[in-house]
Amino acid sequence: MISAAPSFGLDLPDYPWEAMAPYLAKASEHPGGVVNLSIGTPVDPTPQLVRDALAAASDSHGYPTVHGTEGLRQAVSAWFAARRGVPGLDPKDVLPTIGSKELVAWLPFLLGLRPGDVVVRPTVAYPTYDIGATLAGATAVAADDLDELDAATRAKVRLVWVNSPGNPTGSVRDAASLKAIVEQARQVGAVVASDECYAELGWGEWDVQRGGEAVPSILDPRVSGGSNDGLLSVYSLSKQSNLAGYRAAFVAGDSAIVANLVNSRKHAGMIVPYPVQEAMRVALGDAGHVLAQKDLYRSRRERLLPALEGFGLQIHESKAGLYLWATAGEATWDTVQRFAELGIVVGPGVFYGDAGNGFIRVALTGSDERIDAAVERLGASS
Repeated sequence: MISAAPSFGLDLPDYPWEAMAPYLAKASEHPGGVVNLSIGTPVDPTPQLVRDALAAASDSHGYPTVHGTEGLRQAVSAWFAARRGVPGLDPKDVLPTIGSKELVAWLPFLLGLRPGDVVVRPTVAYPTYDIGATLAGATAVAADDLDELDAATRAKVRLVWVNSPGNPTGSVRDAASLKAIVEQARQVGAVVASDECYAELGWGEWDVQRGGEAVPSILDPRVSGGSNDGLLSVYSLSKQSNLAGYRAAFVAGDSAIVANLVNSRKHAGMIVPYPVQEAMRVALGDAGHVLAQKDLYRSRRERLLPALEGFGLQIHESKAGLYLWATAGEATWDTVQRFAELGIVVGPGVFYGDAGNGFIRVALTGSDERIDAAVERLGASS
């Protein structure tokens, strides 16, 4: 008797965005064309100086270094000091990653988490935090404060994800809030990993260029108490430098953890290509293109936000980042359908956890022409 063939592959949920296909099809029927504001992918050109750096490094015949070039790691350290209020970061405590999503997905596994361990992620959150826990066999728990957990669960916490500015909500944790979560995690011996990739895109009270305060990092001395033990800051250049296609990101913080990540990633061949490392180094050293891109997003936000409100939506949080988190006081999919009928595709809040039901996420990542088209359609339907 021949036994049945073994089943191969990971048992993961279907990728949620596949559920958007009918709404995208409906929106595409609009005579003015679709306005896709559902996914936060950059639409503006990659800065020329970054493209030049990539091209100049294209004769890259040898293997790149997993730990990153000294020049890149020094650039990250200098950027933390100049832009994030984190002076004196040792370049050896920096590691480039192949975009930030792969680090989010694999960090629990690379930290050695196993079944029985708990990963805490925000109540409304990017789904990859849960996937990362699943890949390690750990348990993901939604909470914004460890005091929300019962004693038995809290004792099993090994990793706490912080996302500030948040995706999809655009919420920002101030230094006091971050310090509190760090102290809670240290009490139970857990690592705090802070996903900070929207930190340079603050609005209102967090808009530095308009007199606001800079969004704090988990490595800020006001937060860390002067020690990076148990702390990791995760950052991506996809948003601020239009480098999503480059897969350009890094993690920095706890010396021992970063050293272990470097060693593990050497074994696994998880290496950022040298031309991309050079592009990152140049991008981090030039604030001008970041501020110019932020001006574009600010302008789009200032046009889109009142149009959404005029259409009957309430904007919640949305203090930083590339999204407006909004509700019409109805089921998420009803709102998604109403937007699709206007030829506009938005992100369903239910993709980000049960607490996202009733909300939609509207991205600022449309061209000026497409943003204006959305504003016109919303206005005509109000």
